[in-house]
Amino acid sequence: MSELRSAVDALAADDLHELRDGQLLDRTAEISQTINRLQAELVRTVRHADVVGAAEHDGLRTMQSVLRGHHHLSPGAAAAVVRAGRALEHLPRLESAFADGAVTAAQVGIVADGLRPGDVAAAEEQGIDLDAFDEAWTEVARTLPHAKLGTAVQAFRNALDPDGPEPDPTEQRRLTITRHHDGSGSGRFDLDAVGLEKVAAVIESMVQADRPRGDLRNRAQQQGDALVQWADNTLAAGALPFLRTVKPHVVVTVDLEDLVDPVAGHDTATTGFGARISAARARWVACDSAVTRIVMGPDGLPLDVGRTKRVVPPHIRRAVEQRDGHCVFAGCHAPTHWCDVHHLAEWVLDQGDTSLDNSALLCERHHTKVHHGFRVTKDDDAPPGQRWRTHRPDGTEIIIGPLLT
Repeated sequence: MSELRSAVDALAADDLHELRDGQLLDRTAEISQTINRLQAELVRTVRHADVVGAAEHDGLRTMQSVLRGHHHLSPGAAAAVVRAGRALEHLPRLESAFADGAVTAAQVGIVADGLRPGDVAAAEEQGIDLDAFDEAWTEVARTLPHAKLGTAVQAFRNALDPDGPEPDPTEQRRLTITRHHDGSGSGRFDLDAVGLEKVAAVIESMVQADRPRGDLRNRAQQQGDALVQWADNTLAAGALPFLRTVKPHVVVTVDLEDLVDPVAGHDTATTGFGARISAARARWVACDSAVTRIVMGPDGLPLDVGRTKRVVPPHIRRAVEQRDGHCVFAGCHAPTHWCDVHHLAEWVLDQGDTSLDNSALLCERHHTKVHHGFRVTKDDDAPPGQRWRTHRPDGTEIIIGPLLT
């Protein structure tokens, strides 16, 4: 691995201005092929680690969690690596082409998406030669445009179920939401025909109910506003399932000084899912909201109830959620509504107080891990992003970040 890093360092040191056009294109081809080979090795490594349960070494359940929490892959990208490894176990030709750099990770992803759990066994039961599809897919991936591979994979799906019962529509439904650095976001959904019809009907009803005179919004903007209105109406109805003892609601945290100061600027308020917004936007939200006062000190609402209560009361939980933001176990970013409030010094064994200082947010899995050998500690003098430290049962610390050389 050190030799590989040295080779990349040497590449980065090259002066590209000294290369002619043809040399730049050759360099691009070689780097692309090498990236494919490295992606193949990543998939192979992650698959083996998943099989042997290596993620448990750092207190995580799956390699998908490791890729998200330790290596900062998006949920979709992490899932794609894991799916690719599972699919390639049954496709030796495609696996070999991937390892040679002739096939991209995106192409392997198309095949992996089409080869669903149980398909290999179903193909064997029906006498369908998966080896022939492996050969065909590999040839298409090597020689034809990217879009052609999806058609070839669909041929397998048609052969697997030419005229069988309708598939379970829930297996075709996916929704991915990506948050951008400024707190805005984008998303993608894949729905079956009936599911899409239901969503389209609701969105269209919202669009048609809001068509003011002189509306200059384009169709996409109208549908975006309709989606938010749908969320507004659903939240206002109050019929949604509870999130950790409270009804789901929009949370915005802002200092009192910024809330009442008309000139407060950008990035002074934080939403419940971690976006940073301006105090002006927070004031706009507060116009139609209940305002909860949380005082981080001794002069207002008490944040320490000592030994009188073991169960964390709501006002302390709100304070812990504001401070921690998500599960504090290394590599985990489970949202606050997935988390328990853990006593750092145990209430019974260690005589620990029920207080903000003695509390930490932990998701259910990592709360269990901490009670079975793992340990989280808090360094109050460290910067906020480095406050929490996690140790394995053997005492070694779980470190998040690139390998040090």
